[in-house]
Amino acid sequence: MKKCTLIAEAGVNHNGSLELAKKLADEAKRAGADIVKYQTFRAEKLTSAQGKMAEYQKSNTRHEESQLEMLKKLELSYDNFVELQEYCRGIGIVFLSTPFDLESISFLNGLGLPFWKVPSGEVTNYPYLRAIGQTQKPVVLSTGMCRLSEIREAMKVLTRFGCPEISLLHCTTEYPAPKSEVNLRAMETLRQEFQVPVGYSDHTQGIEIPIAAVAMGAVMIEKHFTLDKEMEGPDHKASLNPEEWREMVSAIRNVEAALGRGIKIPCEAEEKNKVIARKSIVAARDIIKGEVFTEDNITAKRPGNGISPMKWETILGTRAVRDFREDELIER
Repeated sequence: MKKCTLIAEAGVNHNGSLELAKKLADEAKRAGADIVKYQTFRAEKLTSAQGKMAEYQKSNTRHEESQLEMLKKLELSYDNFVELQEYCRGIGIVFLSTPFDLESISFLNGLGLPFWKVPSGEVTNYPYLRAIGQTQKPVVLSTGMCRLSEIREAMKVLTRFGCPEISLLHCTTEYPAPKSEVNLRAMETLRQEFQVPVGYSDHTQGIEIPIAAVAMGAVMIEKHFTLDKEMEGPDHKASLNPEEWREMVSAIRNVEAALGRGIKIPCEAEEKNKVIARKSIVAARDIIKGEVFTEDNITAKRPGNGISPMKWETILGTRAVRDFREDELIER
């Protein structure tokens, strides 16, 4: 079975520092992530001066400011991203970044990313989807805040302009997302409705929800990642630190190993226990040769290396071929 792809969403948790961005890549690699993902944007192209911060952003930052002012401090330059991609290549982790404006799509397309990760907020952005589709690369589409009809329309735009392959991520766009509003069963709805691979982008606190998503068949998990949850910034508190990420990865890989192939046969480890755990037909008391086997003189006991009790009715009424002592395996 193919392993679930694990994306460490570094996002803007570098706080505008290239060195912190590199450290996030280092720790994501050590934690077992397959991909470390950032966010590429020019703040003025992402939000207007009137844009306000979300409530979670206000509570996780220490300054009263506009969304534009906040985002300006979280930008990395295009040159930074070129260097960061090369750094990730050098340490052996896949570099990915989500663009949030048309200029950033054009820039990132030149870096040869393996696929696009489209965020939930862009699902209803026609010019953005058109530009992504025109690159003719696979797309992973987050579906937070979406109805099925919105997802369907976004997929139509992407495919119309050349996108060859789409996967969906179920998502609850709240930071942190209440566990009662996660609705993991929606993953199955997405699979049935669109017949595409489905994963899960997690914004809950803790690690149990993404683990459950993998058990339910998620092909990709995206989870926010930070060096320190106490750092100032909008996403740190809804992220996992390196130790928590390692714990999550270990649990997910264990769950994947436990899921198996779905074929119900005894596994290799069980074979040696059959003779110990199962039973055989044995003499319930001493039996003399020629005596008829009845419900009173035979019984089923361990070990299971004799005649199976499932042959019970074929033994009843037949005669003993020799003397049997109590507890001795019956033979025919």
